[in-house]
Amino acid sequence: MSQETHPRSATGFGSVPAAGRTRSQTLWVGWIRFAAVMMIIIGAFDIIEGIVALVHKQYYVVSPSGLLVFNLTAWGWVHLIIGALAVAAGAALLSGALWARIVAVGLAAINAIAQLAFVSAHPVWTTIIIALDVLVIWAVIVHGSEVESEY
Repeated sequence: MSQETHPRSATGFGSVPAAGRTRSQTLWVGWIRFAAVMMIIIGAFDIIEGIVALVHKQYYVVSPSGLLVFNLTAWGWVHLIIGALAVAAGAALLSGALWARIVAVGLAAINAIAQLAFVSAHPVWTTIIIALDVLVIWAVIVHGSEVESEY
């Protein structure tokens, strides 16, 4: 039996006909929506980090030499720009477009790497953001093709 005609249980796996959903749509589409919302939230966090780094310069300084890679002003601008792009990518990801999925994965990877410069200042916060970035990358790569059937 093909996947289209094979009856599935309502466990959340496979094609499940339900109100408002065609047989070709799967419940995995929710992971893409989750990734989109998380990209918007992660972008907002990055924007806040960037603004704090630009406005309140003593907040993130760990040692007299500053942060790991950049001076604090450059680091603030990097996070501000990445955050704005992540918010836009998250909003575009809600459309399910292939280009939005590619951009979202790229920005999540760049953001995870950029967070490494922040690890000496706030290791727990950085670890949470990197974990969320990895979760977004996983959701988009593993379940990205599922969203094509919805739109």
